[in-house]
Amino acid sequence: MTPHLSHADVAVRLLIAAALTGAVGLERELRERAAGLRTHMLVGVGAALFTIVSAYAWTDFIQAGGNVVRLDPTRVAAQIVTGIGFLGAGAIIRQGLSVRGLTTAAGLWVVAAIGTAIGAGFYSAGLITTGIVLVGLGPFRWLEGGVLRSWRRQGRVVEVDIRPQQPVAPVLSALEGRRVRITQVELEDEEDRRQLRVELDVPFGSDQEVVEQLSRLDEVIGVRWSG
Repeated sequence: MTPHLSHADVAVRLLIAAALTGAVGLERELRERAAGLRTHMLVGVGAALFTIVSAYAWTDFIQAGGNVVRLDPTRVAAQIVTGIGFLGAGAIIRQGLSVRGLTTAAGLWVVAAIGTAIGAGFYSAGLITTGIVLVGLGPFRWLEGGVLRSWRRQGRVVEVDIRPQQPVAPVLSALEGRRVRITQVELEDEEDRRQLRVELDVPFGSDQEVVEQLSRLDEVIGVRWSG
């Protein structure tokens, strides 16, 4: 039997998708992020519509094809996951050594998932996911800024001696790979070396690991903590 969806059901699903994804977008809007209420709502409603079209819009075509036509409603939904990746990438901005917009990009990705769930009629999954996302963007943000930040050593300065004429990019890449937060970089060229001073926030207990990892780089001839 070919599935069928009434106009009222379509309207209900699109409105629920708009409400849930709009709630996530409102949180982003209040924090003045690049992608806010309208963007998240459009992504959610679009994902819901794609899902509805994929599952319910080909009734006449399938009936006309008899036993020849086979319907796979997951194919369009699968492309939503791929397509939203390009949109999310546009929300990510690199400013110097820091990257911004990852949370917003993840928000766009998850509202597409919410819209897909609502479009498929899986209301409980959409509601539960929306609640989890709002908790993650709200209370978890306070946890990250309070308790978790207290576990990081802030304002440490590491001095790295690099061979003359060698690039500093491998050193900075190694630091970023250790989940440190770089706040300031100073570079001074001398006759026999290049001295790189990096102010950063280091995860608790990772001081020695940072020194060991930097010391293994071919460009580095010395590493020490300042102060």
